[in-house]
Amino acid sequence: MVDKSDVPAALSAMDKLFDGIVWICRVVTGVALVLMTIMFGWLVFGRYVLNATPTWVEQYSLLLIMLIAFLGAAVGVREHTHLSVVAFRFVVPTQVRTVMVLLTDTMMAVFGVVLVVYGAQLTMFKWNTMIPLIGISEGYRSLPLTIMGGLILLFSIGHIIRVLIGRDERADSIE
Repeated sequence: MVDKSDVPAALSAMDKLFDGIVWICRVVTGVALVLMTIMFGWLVFGRYVLNATPTWVEQYSLLLIMLIAFLGAAVGVREHTHLSVVAFRFVVPTQVRTVMVLLTDTMMAVFGVVLVVYGAQLTMFKWNTMIPLIGISEGYRSLPLTIMGGLILLFSIGHIIRVLIGRDERADSIE
C-alpha cells in the first residue's frame, strides 16, 4: 500500500518527468519546423534563382512533417488540448464525469498501445527500403508514429493515475 504522504511527491516527480518530455518534444518540433522553413526557402531560391531545383527537399520535409505532427499530437494528449467533445460532460454529475474522464483516458491508452504495436511493425517492415533521393530508411517515416504511441500511452497512464487518486481537475470542473 502507498503511504498517502508519498502521493504528492510521486505526482510531482511524474509531472516533472512528463514536463521534461513535453519540453523535449516542443524543442524537437520547433527545430524541425525551422529546418523545414529553411529547406523550402532553399527550394524556392534554387528553383527560381539558380534554375536547379533541389530534389531532396520534399523527401526530408515529409520526414519532418511526420515528426512535427506526431510529437505535437502526443503533447496535445498530455496537455488536454487534443480534439475532445466535452458538451455531454456539462450536464452530468461529478461522479459520472469522473467515469467519463477515466474511460476517455483508458481509450487513449489503448490507442497508444495500438500505435506502438502497429507503428513498430510498420517501421520494421519498411526498414530495409530506402527513401529515393536521400538514401535513408523508409522506417524513419513511421518511427514518429511509434514514438507518439508510446508517449500517448505514458501520458494517458499518468492521467489515469491522477483520476484514480482523486487529483484530476477535469472531473471536478466544467471546462
